[in-house]
Amino acid sequence: MGGTIAAVSRSAVHGFSKPNEPSVRLLAGLGVEGDAHLGVTVQHRSRVAQDPTRPNLRQVHLIHAELHEELRLAGYEVAAGELGENITTRGLDLLGLPRGARLHLGGQAVVEVTGLRNPCPQINAFRPGLLKQVVGRDETGGLVRRAGIMGIVLAGGEVRPGDAVRVELPAGPHVALERV
Repeated sequence: MGGTIAAVSRSAVHGFSKPNEPSVRLLAGLGVEGDAHLGVTVQHRSRVAQDPTRPNLRQVHLIHAELHEELRLAGYEVAAGELGENITTRGLDLLGLPRGARLHLGGQAVVEVTGLRNPCPQINAFRPGLLKQVVGRDETGGLVRRAGIMGIVLAGGEVRPGDAVRVELPAGPHVALERV
């Protein structure tokens, strides 16, 4: 199971969108070098306000490029990095991965999947009505989050568009992703 990296993005300031880069460097235990969310402890402003000592399980944000295409068909122009993701993948069912799956990115970097991104109302400030496109309900009424996944960096390295993504599934029973 695998795919490719379609784009990489980062921003040194806390904002919504992140500009695309030719490459980014992942730092073990920290996240994306030069990104506002880099750190051992939580860096997302809402999480820092709750408890700044909690571990940062949101070091890297990944979204599948296929979501951008679905949103385009629904009338929303959204490009890689504009939803705040660091890595945009193609050909990989990110939302179907279990917690603990390891994504081998490029030649050296490894990101462990920690959970789902919990989309916030800032998405509607970016594009009115977009939140309803990335959060919905399944047939049983359960909440479905489609705005990507989060992970921590286990092994650092440089990643760039075109690099392969290889998935290593965890042993034992797989645990479905929940918001982190």
